[in-house]
Amino acid sequence: MHTTNYTDIELFNLPQFENELEANTGSDLKIFRNALKQGHDILTERFQDRKNATNYVLQRAWLIDQILLQVWQEHCACLNPGTVALIAVGGYGRGELHPYSDVDLLILLESPMDAVAQNCIEHFVRLLWDIRLEVGHSVRTLAECKQEAASEISVVTNLIEARLLIGSDSLFQAMQAAVAPDCIWPHKEFFAAKLKEQTLRHFKYDDAACNLEPNIKEGPGGLREIQMIGWVAKRHFGATTLHDLIQQGFLTEKEYQTLSEAQEFLWEIRCHLHLVAKRHEERLLFDYQQTLAKCFDYSDDEAGLGVEKLMKRYYRTVKEINTLNDMLLQLFREAILYADMPATVHSLNKRFQVYNDFIEVTHNKVFVNYPFALLEIFLLMQQHPEIKGIRAATIRLILHYKHLIDGAFRKDLRARSLFFEIIRQPQGLTHVLRRMNRYGVLAAYIPAFGNIVGQMQYDLFHVYTVDQHTLCVVRNLRRLSLPEFYDEFPFCSKIIPLLPKPELLYLAGLFHDIAKGRGGDHSKLGETEALNFCQLHGLSDNDARFVAWLVRYHLLMSTTAQRQDLSDPEVIKTFAQRVEDSVRLNYLYLLTVADIRATNPKLWTSWKNVLLIELYQKARTVLEHNQDNVLDKQHHIQEIQKEARRLLNTQDNERITALWKDLGDDYFLYASPQDVARETQAILNHTHPEIPLVLERHETKGGTEFIILTRDRDYLFADTTYFIEQQNLTVVDAYIMLTQSEYTINGYTVVEENGAEISPPERVDEILQGLKQALIRDINMPYSPIIRHIPRQIKHFPVPTRVTFTQNHLNNHTIVDVVTTDRPGVLSRIAQAFVACEVRVKKAKIATFGSRVEDVFFVTDYRNHALYSTEQLDCLRDRLAQLLDEGVPSIK
Repeated sequence: MHTTNYTDIELFNLPQFENELEANTGSDLKIFRNALKQGHDILTERFQDRKNATNYVLQRAWLIDQILLQVWQEHCACLNPGTVALIAVGGYGRGELHPYSDVDLLILLESPMDAVAQNCIEHFVRLLWDIRLEVGHSVRTLAECKQEAASEISVVTNLIEARLLIGSDSLFQAMQAAVAPDCIWPHKEFFAAKLKEQTLRHFKYDDAACNLEPNIKEGPGGLREIQMIGWVAKRHFGATTLHDLIQQGFLTEKEYQTLSEAQEFLWEIRCHLHLVAKRHEERLLFDYQQTLAKCFDYSDDEAGLGVEKLMKRYYRTVKEINTLNDMLLQLFREAILYADMPATVHSLNKRFQVYNDFIEVTHNKVFVNYPFALLEIFLLMQQHPEIKGIRAATIRLILHYKHLIDGAFRKDLRARSLFFEIIRQPQGLTHVLRRMNRYGVLAAYIPAFGNIVGQMQYDLFHVYTVDQHTLCVVRNLRRLSLPEFYDEFPFCSKIIPLLPKPELLYLAGLFHDIAKGRGGDHSKLGETEALNFCQLHGLSDNDARFVAWLVRYHLLMSTTAQRQDLSDPEVIKTFAQRVEDSVRLNYLYLLTVADIRATNPKLWTSWKNVLLIELYQKARTVLEHNQDNVLDKQHHIQEIQKEARRLLNTQDNERITALWKDLGDDYFLYASPQDVARETQAILNHTHPEIPLVLERHETKGGTEFIILTRDRDYLFADTTYFIEQQNLTVVDAYIMLTQSEYTINGYTVVEENGAEISPPERVDEILQGLKQALIRDINMPYSPIIRHIPRQIKHFPVPTRVTFTQNHLNNHTIVDVVTTDRPGVLSRIAQAFVACEVRVKKAKIATFGSRVEDVFFVTDYRNHALYSTEQLDCLRDRLAQLLDEGVPSIK
C-alpha cells in the first residue's frame, strides 16, 4: 500500500472510524459521508484561518486517500488483491486536491473482468458517488492501458503521475513500465505533443471573454503551465518535483521560488473559488471576483477597487509563469528535440551572435559590461527578422540584469538612441515591444509603464489589461502601414503615408493610457509623462509637445463623433479649432481608430467607422479651406438642392420647391443629393397622407437608415423605438424634424444586435412594412415590456441612472445626457419618459460601452423651445430614473 507518511488524527481518526464501522449494524453510507463532511469542514476552517493553500490540497488528498482505502477494504473484498490495483491519477495522483476537484481513479486489472468483479467495482464506484465524492474513473486491463495511452497524449500524461493506493504493486509497476518512454511516446514525440497541446489550449482560452473571466487552470499562465513543466521534467529527466530541476541545471533557486510562490497564489485563488462557488469551478467569473477580493483582504480605496487589485496581482502572476514556462520549454526543446543537431553559429557583433536561429550573448558578462545591450538585443531582432527568438540562457540573463536599467541608464545617450531606433524601425516593432514587456524591460525603461502592467478595469468595456491594450494600439497603428493589411482599413492606410514622422504616432500610442489606475484624469497625467519622456530623449520642443497633445486629447475625436451632432456646423468648427491643422487631424484620427479597435473586439463597428470618417472629412475641409465659407449653412443647402434637381430631371419645379420649403432647411443637412432626389420623388408620389411613408436610405454605410414621413404626434419617437427594439435591432442615431405642414420627417439608423447592417433585403422589407403598421397603432395601446435574455455578465455591472441637462441657447434646444445600465428596451423606456413629460426629441446619439449606455438627446418642449421649466426638467429626471432603474435589483 503506497500512501503518504502524513498522519492527521483531527482530520481523520482511523481508530474511531473503525469503531464506528464495527458498531454499525446498517448501511455504512452515513459514516463515510460524515467522515468526508467533517474533514471538509476542518480543512475549510484551517484554510480560512491560515490561508495556506499548499497544506489544504495536500491534506485533502490525504483525507481522500484514507476514505478510499476504507471503502475499498470494506466493499471490495471479493477482488483478488494480487490481480487488481486502485490507482490515483492526474492531479490526485500528484497528491493535490482542491475543495471540489475531481478524484481521478484508475482501477487496473490483470485480466478482463468477470461478472463478480464487475458487480464489485460498479458497487464501489456507486458508493463513492453516494458519499458525495466527485469521481472520474476508468477500469482497464494492463493491455488496455497501454493501448489507450499509446493513442492519446492525455491518457499517458495522467498515467505518468499515477500513485498506487492499494492493490498489486507488481501490476502497478508493470503499468508504469508499459507506458514508459522506451515503450510508447518517446521523449521527442511526448514533448512535441505537449507543446502542440499547450499551443491549442492558449488559442482556445486567449480571447476577450477568457481575459475578463480567466480560467485559472487552463488559461495562459495558469496552473497547466506549471504542470506542463512538471510533466516534461518527470518524463524526460526523471524529476519528481520542480526542485529537482535545480540539480538538473534547468532552474535557478530564484526561478524555483518564483514558480512556487505563483503556484501557491493560484492555489489559494482556486481554493477560495471552489469554496465560494461550492462546486468545481475554474473560471474567475464576475459572480465571484468581488467576494474573492475580500477573501484576500483587498478593499476599495482611492488607489482603486479591491477587485482590480486582486486581478492585477493575478495578471502579473500569470505573466511571470508564462515567461518562465517559455524559457524552460525552450531549454527542454534544446535538450530533447535539438540535442543531436549540429550548432550553426554566426556573429552579429562582439556582444551578440545567432545560435541555430536564436539570438544569444557571446558571453555571460555582456549585460554587466554593456548595460545598453539590454535594449540593443531587441533592435538586432528587428534588423534581422530571420531570428526566431532569444535563447533561454540569454532570457535568464535579461531577467537577472534588468535591474541595471535605472535612472542613469535612461539618461545614457546610447540607451536613448537605441530606444528611438527601435521605435523608428520599419518592421518588428510590435513583436519587440511585446518581448520587452514580457521580460520586464519595457517597465524598467519606462517606469510609468510598469504601473499599468496587469492593470485591469472592472467593467465589460475594457477587456484587456492596460499594458495589453496599449501594445494592441501600437500593433493596430503598425498594421496600417503594412501592404498585407491595406484591405482592413483602406481609408486609414491612405492617410498614414502622409504622416511626416510616424514614430510620434507610435509614441502617442505607447503613452496614451500610461496614467490609468492612478485616479484623476489619466489623459492629463499621461500628457505630463509623455512630455517628460520625449524631452528626455531629445525630441524637439514641437515634437515633444505634439506627442503630449495627442495623449491629452486621444479621446476627443471619439467623444465628438459619438456624442455630438455632426450635422451642426458649430460642432465641426469647435472640433477643428481644437485640432488646429490637418496634420494633427491625421495623427489624431489614426490614433482614435487604433484605440477603439484595441479596447474590445466587439466595440468597433462599421457605424463608428462611418462617424469617425464623417468627422474627419468635415474637419479636414474646414481646416484646409476658409472656415466661414465651408460652414455656411445656406451655401451647403443650395449645393445639395442644385444637385438634387439635376438628378430629378423633372419639369415639376413648383411642387418640388413647395415641398422643400415645407420640409425645412435642416432636412438637407442630413441628406445627400441622391437621398433628396429619391425621397422627393417618393413623397410627391405618396397619395395617402394618412398612411406613414417609410423608406430605406441606400447610401447609408455602417447601418441601415429608415426615413419616416408621417403626421406629427407626441408619442411618435416612443412608438418607433419600441417597434425597432422589438425586432432585436439597435438604434445608433436618430433625428426628428417638424415640417411646416405639421408632418415630421424622421431618420433612424439601426444595426443588428452584433453591430452589422440589416440583411438580407427580405428582412429590411419586413421591417419597413412592420414599422408602417406600428405607426398606425391606437394611441392608448400600452407598451408591453421588452423581454429578452440579459447576459449574465451585465448583471454584475449595474449602472445607476444619471441624467444631466445642458442648454444650447444658439439652437434653442436642451441636451439631455442619459447614463444607465444596458438591457433590452432601454431606448423605448427613455422615449416613454419623454412622452410623460411632454418632451419632443429632435436628435439622438446612442452609444453603448460594455454594460453602460451613454445616450445623448437633443430635445425641446412641444413649442419647440429649450426646456427651461424647472418643473419639466425635474419631471424628466425623475421619470427617467424610475423607468430605467426599474428591474435592476442592485440599484436602490
